[in-house]
Amino acid sequence: MIPIALGFGLLALVVFLWSLRNGQYEDLDGAAARILIDDEPPAGQQPDTTLSGTKEETRRV
Repeated sequence: MIPIALGFGLLALVVFLWSLRNGQYEDLDGAAARILIDDEPPAGQQPDTTLSGTKEETRRV
């Protein structure tokens, strides 16, 4: 069991170092700010204000 635990720990360390090297943690504030920005609807379309996926909307369709 100990070699398996050490193997998983080593694997987790390798994955973490790989993510650091590939820039996964470069822009932490950008993702937080991006969620607050409203996307513009395509030209000529009205924004969807209904909650999609609700039972009421599914029945109406």
